[in-house]
Amino acid sequence: MRVYRLAVAVLVTALVALVPGLPAYAHDGPVTLDVAGDGAGGVTVRAVYTSDKHPVESGVRLVLTATGEGGRTVGPLQLNPSAEGRGFYTSGAVLTPGSWDVAVTAPAPHEGKGSAKIQARVAQQMPPVPPVPRSGASTLTGRFGWLWWLGGVVLVVLVLGAIAQSRARRRV
Repeated sequence: MRVYRLAVAVLVTALVALVPGLPAYAHDGPVTLDVAGDGAGGVTVRAVYTSDKHPVESGVRLVLTATGEGGRTVGPLQLNPSAEGRGFYTSGAVLTPGSWDVAVTAPAPHEGKGSAKIQARVAQQMPPVPPVPRSGASTLTGRFGWLWWLGGVVLVVLVLGAIAQSRARRRV
């Protein structure tokens, strides 16, 4: 009976210790939106629930509007969840180079607003990589490729020898 009570006590203690670490699945209420530029012509938004600061996972529609120099406007555009992580949304390249006042809103039931002044730039591109001259042979079959084959054969012989030796010891 003592063992049973001890097992139940350990189980209950473990469950109580794990409960605070579990994610909260029922989020409700307003969201906080952190708006920033992506370094080029796009906008990124980090959305978290205002009440518990957990990232917004789904179910929130974010709408972007922007006003630039000379009366240029963009939007309203719906933002899509990003692959950068939970709670991140991106617009893609929608802003032309220049200064922009960007506002992002989330309608009810998860109301929220965020804004930022963003300096959009032309996206930078990687310089072209010069082609590498290729010889007729790959690394595994080139000038010293035979060393890889020799090493593989030696490894197989060692493994088979170890297996044979362990079986011979068991028979004795």
